[in-house]
This record gives sequence, C-alpha cells and structure tokens, in this order.
Amino acid sequence: MIAESIIDEIRVRADIVEVVGEQVPLKRAGKDFRALCPFHHEKTPSFYVVPRGGFYKCFGCGESGDVFTFLMKRAGVSFQDAVRELGTKYGVDVPDPRLEREHDEPHRILYEAVAFAQDFFSRHLTESAADSKVRSYLEQRGIPEAAVERFGLGYAPDAWRALREEAHRHGIEDDVLTAAGLIKESERNDEPYDRFRDRLMFPIAELSGRIIAFGGRDLSRSERAPKYLNSPETPIYHKGDILYGLNWAKTAIRREGSALVVEGYMDYVSLAGRGIENVVAGMGTSMTTAQANLLARYTGKALMLYDSDQAGLRAAFRTADALLQTGVHPLIVTLPTGEDPDSIVRQGGAEALKARLDEAVDVVERKVQMLEEHGFFDDIEGVRRALDRLLPTLRATVDPALRDIYTARIAQRTGVRRETLERDVEKAPLPAAEPRRPAPQTPAPARHALVDRFTAERMLLKVLIADRARLATVLNDVTPDHLRDPRHREIFEALRSDPEAGEPALSTAAQPVWNDLAGGLAEIMDADATYHGVVAGLRLEDLDLRDSFLEAQLATCDESEKMAIVQQKHQIQRLRGQLSETYRLGFKPTRAFRKMRDRHTLPPEPPE
Repeated sequence: MIAESIIDEIRVRADIVEVVGEQVPLKRAGKDFRALCPFHHEKTPSFYVVPRGGFYKCFGCGESGDVFTFLMKRAGVSFQDAVRELGTKYGVDVPDPRLEREHDEPHRILYEAVAFAQDFFSRHLTESAADSKVRSYLEQRGIPEAAVERFGLGYAPDAWRALREEAHRHGIEDDVLTAAGLIKESERNDEPYDRFRDRLMFPIAELSGRIIAFGGRDLSRSERAPKYLNSPETPIYHKGDILYGLNWAKTAIRREGSALVVEGYMDYVSLAGRGIENVVAGMGTSMTTAQANLLARYTGKALMLYDSDQAGLRAAFRTADALLQTGVHPLIVTLPTGEDPDSIVRQGGAEALKARLDEAVDVVERKVQMLEEHGFFDDIEGVRRALDRLLPTLRATVDPALRDIYTARIAQRTGVRRETLERDVEKAPLPAAEPRRPAPQTPAPARHALVDRFTAERMLLKVLIADRARLATVLNDVTPDHLRDPRHREIFEALRSDPEAGEPALSTAAQPVWNDLAGGLAEIMDADATYHGVVAGLRLEDLDLRDSFLEAQLATCDESEKMAIVQQKHQIQRLRGQLSETYRLGFKPTRAFRKMRDRHTLPPEPPE
C-alpha cells in the first residue's frame, strides 16, 4: 500500500499540463489549456486542462479526472503503477511496500530534528519570565497569548549552543542539525553554533501543518544582525514552494473567495490573531511561480497589503504580475504613509483594516493612478515611459476577459490604439517559466500536501458515509464525474449502488482510502452545512471551467453564433450568484473597477 502522504506529494508536484501535453497537443485558452479530446473523435476542441485545479475535462464525451486518472486511462495502468510512474518523473520516492517502515520516510530524521527544535523554542518562550525581552516585545506588538499558542511562536535563547547541546542530550547529532538548518559551522573554531539566537521564532509549516523550517525576528537590536533570519534551503524546505500561513489559512481563503497577501510573519500573526484569517505571507523574496500556482488552487482573487513606501509598492506590483500569470486577479490596498497591516489592526482592530480592504483598487488602475500623480501623461515621452510600466502587467495577464479590460483601459488613458497594444502583447514572448528544481539525488521528502479539490471530495464522501440517507437524492447534486480521484469515484459509485450495505467491496487502491475516510467521520461537525458547502464549491469550479470553454468559443465563432454563447455566459453568471448564497465569494469590487467591468456588461437574457 502506498502511503497517502506520498500520493498527495506527487499530486502537488506533478504538472498536469506537462503530463497531458506529452500525449496531446495543448494550446493555451486563457488561464487553461485545450485540445482535441484523446478519448473520443472530434473536430472542434472540447478537452480542457485546468492547471490550477489539477484536473482535465472533456465537454464532448464527459471524461474527467486528475493526473493519475489521465495516466491510467491513456496508458492502461493501475492506480499504483500511475503513482509510481509519476513519482519517478517528479522526484518523489515511492517505497516498495516490502521494505521496512523506517525506509518509508527518507528524511524522517530531519523532520524529527525540526520538531525537536520547535518544542525547544516553544518551551523557552513559555518558561521566560513575565518581564523578559521576548514577552515585552509580544506585549508591545499586542500579540495575544492565544495567537502565540496557535501559531507555535517560540524563543531562541541568547546563547551560542543551547539548542545544539540539548539536541545532543536527546541523541541528535551535528550532521542532522546542520542538514536541518539548525546549526552552522564556525569559521573561528571547531564547534558549530546555533543558527538562531535571541530571536522570536516563527515555525514555517507545509500544507499539512508539519513544521519544516523557521523564521526568526531579531530582538537584540544589533545593527550587525539581520532583522529577520530564515532557515536555509534543506532537503525538506524550499522557500520558493511555501507561503507562510497557508496551512492555517487555506480554508478561510476558499470560504472568503480571496486571499490577503502580506510581507512578513508578524503581519500574518497580527491579522490572523485578530480574526482576519484569509491571510498568507511571502518568504522574504519575490513571489515565485510555484507560490502563485499554490495560491491559485484556493482563490481567484488576492489583495496586496504591502508597505506604502516605494519598495513596498514595487514588491506589490511584482507579486501582482506573478499572480496574473496563474489567473489570479490582484488588487492593491493603499495604506497610510508609514503604516503597515500590523500597525493598523493594533490601533483600530480588524474593522479598521476591513475599511481599507473595501477600497482596494485593481492593479492596473492603481498603476494608472500613480502615473497620473507623477505627471507621466503630460507629454509624449512620459506616455512612452508609462507604457513601459503598464505593458508588463498586460502581458502577464492570462485571463482573456481581464486582459481585454486592461487593454481597453490602457488604450483609453494613453491614447494608444488597442490594436497596437494587442500586437505588442501577441509578439512579446511569454514570461520565462522558472526552471524546475532538478529531482534530488536522494529521494524527495513525502509531504501531507492537500489539494483543495481533493479535500472537497473527501469531505463529501465522509458526509455520505456518515449519513447514508442522503444517497437517495445525492445524484440531484453530484454525479460520478464530479469526483476526479479514481478511488473517490469508486467509493461514490459503490455507495450509490447499494446505500444499505455496510462496508462495500473495493479495489486494493480504494480500500485504504475508505478506511481513512470511515475513521475520520468525527471531523464532520455539521453534516448539512458541510454537504451544501462542498457541493456548491464543486459546482462553482465546474461553472468556471464551462465559462472558460465558452470564452474560447467566443474568440473563434461566427457573428451569428455569438449571441447564443453570450447568453450561456450570462446564465453562468446567474448560477454563480445563486450558488454564492451557500459559498461566499470575495470582497466587493471598487467603484473604479466596476466602471471598467461595466463597459463589458453582457446583454440581458431574452424573455422566455
């Protein structure tokens, strides 16, 4: 049996566009990809691959699934063989089940060392005197004790080898501590020393919540010490693949329909500790493609809450361009000079920040505002330089509707014909993809990463297992095609075929999943709310995919066909509105963005 954590790791790492594209010629269609369906004969492309959701679907024959399903159906292999093949391709070791347990986790000893360090830092914070430096700092920043405990904050004592010496007493040697990024070799003597000293410690977790690294805020006020110090890259931690706080925030982000992106750990803890939970923070560098794709799995909208100085604005615009390349719509939140998200919520609470969020401005509109303030549109040379600042964002935008809105806005403000702008975008090369990290020489660590669609399917099945009465009417809301994991689909069909049976007869691949689901029914606190929320989320995702399909048709259809397609898109908007009563969606758009959007309003649907 292959561990579920390993399957999840492969699911996260595997690039479904690459896997499908090796067998099917794909063409970009907005934020998705399309092709002629490989599962049936057709002349017009109706097969779509959705990278941010990690799935494919054909609107012609109805075939759908994830990266494992595609490989199983195209290559005729079992689920386990598909997992092993993709594990080899993406550098995830899939152990032979005959090997002993200790070999299943190649980096187990590193995870254990990091877990030991987390306990060490937490104890030193708990045991600190009430008037200690770290306690005074937390009180000064207004961080409540509940937030300290929830986010696992700790303290690295002001000593050169405190962590190292205690680790030795527990049998953790220097080579392990070094590999985990907890100690450093000394240039002056033979004794390694602790990497983190006299710092407030923020544990960094993967999506499952398992700690893999640390960030430390300096408390010494030394001019020589960096304000923040992070763990180095290790076999279990790659900062370009992680967003701080996403493990805590992913459910709230999906629920709210948007993510707030802040610059640092303290901003995150300050906001989340005061009830604003749909927050993530960067890792001290520009947002990477991997991070942007990770966020895109949970939301289509992000609000940038960066410092209001020039450096903060530049960072916000770079992040916005990275998000646009994944189909996420970025908005800029303007903060008062000298303020940051932490200072705003400390002074005025969550309501003070929410007032700023309601005034968030689309990224292109914010750029235009700033260019106007600095007189860029006063002469020809200024307009030319303004275009140099606007065109990269336009080129980064993969969503066709949003790109059309941006093109119209830039043409209107600069006086440059939209045809000229469109030619510039078409001839410009796509932003270079970041090179994939080569597969490690030693097997990659297994992580309990959760893909949102995958989690939703599991929650749906748990409700159905716990409440069999729903199976009588479930097909009014859900069909087998809604479940893209082949094991989930097998369980769903088994339940549907015999609702009164106890444990159904399942394949060797699906049986462990059933055991896990049946053993986790206590997680369902409100079966009715969970069921309706999950079904609404699955249907919203399907509506988004259908809308992408219609958008691609709209770009190539005859004039006589356009009205029918537009009416279908309008119907999708109405269905989205109905579903949003169950599944809340994001912040209201700003007045400026509504004006841009309203220029492209769909015509009303004709009366029946």
